[in-house]
Amino acid sequence: MGAVVTSAMAMPGQCTVTGYGWFDCEVVLDGAGLAFDLPDGRTFAFTLTEEGSGTGFLGDADPEPGQYPKVLQGFSALENKPGCWASEQEDFEFCVLVQQSAASTRDRE
Repeated sequence: MGAVVTSAMAMPGQCTVTGYGWFDCEVVLDGAGLAFDLPDGRTFAFTLTEEGSGTGFLGDADPEPGQYPKVLQGFSALENKPGCWASEQEDFEFCVLVQQSAASTRDRE
């Protein structure tokens, strides 16, 4: 049996979700997904399900054993807002802007 190991990377950024203005956040990037904590202690996670669409998950601040996060379906990228995604089904939008380090910027040049 083989195993695939991926490493998550946390980066400082700016985030906003429906109901909150912009706030500083630590964005955990892992493959085709990301996660960050909201100011109220809940956690928001997002994963791409296919090109241009994804699913969000909203977890409680202090989940009980066996408690699952709320699933938010139908996200698509907003063309006029880079880094932003919205779900018309859920009336929910989020944006994430991750700071790039000088080293990662040099690597792309």
